Amino acid sequence: MSTSPERSNKTTPSKKKNRHSHTASLPDTFQSQQALKNAVFLKMRLLHNSASASASASETEPEPEPESESDSQTHHHLPPRRHSSTGPDFSSRLSDELLLNVFSKLPKTQLISNSTVCKRWCRLNGKLVRAIRVFDWDFIKSGRVIFRFPNLIDVDIVQSCVKCCRNSGILLSNKLVSVHLDSARVSGEGFLKKGDFLDSQEVDRGVRILAEGCGNLRRVVLINVSEVGLNCVAEECETLQEMELHNCDDFALKAVSGCKNLQILRLIGCVDGFYESVISDIGLTILAQGCRRLVKLELVGCEGSYDGIKAMGQCCVMLEELTLCDHRMDGGWLSALSYCGNLKTLKLQSCKSIDVSPGPDEHLGSCSTLEELHLQKCQLWDKPGVRALFLVCEAVRELVFEDCWGLDSNTFAATSICRNIRFLSLEGCSLLTTEGLESIVLSWKQLTRLRVVSCNNIKDSEITPELATLFSVFKELKWRPDSRSLLSSGLAGTGVGQGGRSFGFK
Repeated sequence: MSTSPERSNKTTPSKKKNRHSHTASLPDTFQSQQALKNAVFLKMRLLHNSASASASASETEPEPEPESESDSQTHHHLPPRRHSSTGPDFSSRLSDELLLNVFSKLPKTQLISNSTVCKRWCRLNGKLVRAIRVFDWDFIKSGRVIFRFPNLIDVDIVQSCVKCCRNSGILLSNKLVSVHLDSARVSGEGFLKKGDFLDSQEVDRGVRILAEGCGNLRRVVLINVSEVGLNCVAEECETLQEMELHNCDDFALKAVSGCKNLQILRLIGCVDGFYESVISDIGLTILAQGCRRLVKLELVGCEGSYDGIKAMGQCCVMLEELTLCDHRMDGGWLSALSYCGNLKTLKLQSCKSIDVSPGPDEHLGSCSTLEELHLQKCQLWDKPGVRALFLVCEAVRELVFEDCWGLDSNTFAATSICRNIRFLSLEGCSLLTTEGLESIVLSWKQLTRLRVVSCNNIKDSEITPELATLFSVFKELKWRPDSRSLLSSGLAGTGVGQGGRSFGFK
């Protein structure tokens, strides 16, 4: 009789333990809840806390009796009980599709932290990554980049192909490339030498791995790749739309012409201190004959002349935007722009000259479809070349000058050829005076938007009533020629800005 209470005391904890285990059962919990799509992580946290409480209770309770057949069937599919502090992995019950749907709703910055949770989450988060910049060449050569990120559409491998000291405290950066430098290797020949790049054959092998593993690539940034590697890209990546090539020569462009759907191309030829490759009329002609669907073309440090630009204009009839950065074009190239029958935007950046020998005015022609002309950090001391540029671009509607050297009142007077200007932006033009600005602006009858920033020779005190009246009808005006500008108070009561939608002094 004395053993009966003891037996009953032993069976009572067993039932309690089974009740806790059943409460922590994931199927029962999920079947009774319908907030999975909005609170899946909250549900996992609640289940985890319940399982932890059950595990702590089991440490003080006696060993439970064997489960009945029905209990065994109920818990048959559950993972074995874990006694670690982390608790069971309830996310293993969620399908890959469901987890991917949840991860896709999270900020992109959280993908990295999610990838460190477990191997499965790492694999799933890798499927959501679309664009990467590779710094370690072994990551490409081993094929891990394909396994880790199978759905890539944008890949940049430039920095992984440059042999540099990653632990160096010297970082040289510009808008084209960033490299770590070893002070012992820097010489008068430049920051990067030929031996500082991976061999073209090695780069070709890595590019082949990328092209075969990521057939849906839409954008690639490559360096020191030869015709062999680019041929593989053209064959495997039929959806490729944008390409950026560093340190390549004319003959590599023969393979680029095989990319039939290519629309945006950026060629970086010679960059002082970095690259010394040559892209000339030969490469531009080859490119024009193959890439007939180009919409945007940017040439950085490229050589060429009238023939190369003419070939691009005649063959690439869809070309709408042309950018020349630090060009090495021969004299007379400006007249070839007239063959670009659909050109809408022309940008000249960091050019030491516009055209050293533009030729007679009657041979220049004009771009009748041109809408925007941007001059950024260019040297405008060569007045014949500047004048020839505005003759070719006389139909332009938007004119932008930014930090251009040599833009004085006489040079700016050449813009009077352009009669259809509607928007003018001047920034960092310290030689231009108020008189020089007024003489041209008053002649533009269609001008409705004006932006003047950091032009120290343009003074508030020199504004005439005619110019103030013109300001009053502008739709947009940003006037900050210098830090001491008092135009907002000096023109109080004149009605300036009342006729436009947007007017501000900053």
